[in-house]
Amino acid sequence: MNMSDDVRVRDEAEIIYIPDDEGNEEAFEVIMRFELDDGTHRKYLMVVPADGDPDAEGEQEVYAFRYEEDNDDELRLYPIEDEEEWDIVEETFNTLMEDLDESEAEADAASDR
Repeated sequence: MNMSDDVRVRDEAEIIYIPDDEGNEEAFEVIMRFELDDGTHRKYLMVVPADGDPDAEGEQEVYAFRYEEDNDDELRLYPIEDEEEWDIVEETFNTLMEDLDESEAEADAASDR
């Protein structure tokens, strides 16, 4: 299952605003978008807090949402509440991140020659 063509890697950060439980809008940076190729055409995006600092291990908390775009290019976000769906999304994300790491490593190796 090769979906790396569907991954949008951007030089410029895409910031979206998501209301919290109290209705305060928080800024998140979109780090990845992908669509499952299982025939459902469900789209997902992975975000990290825009002002979040990585922890001691250099990791940030990643949030995942299923999304739809309406005619005005407005995003409608849906939390992933089904455990089976979450497992699929997590596995896809990890695979795409591994592919991305491999391509970056190959690019670094090529530039070192």
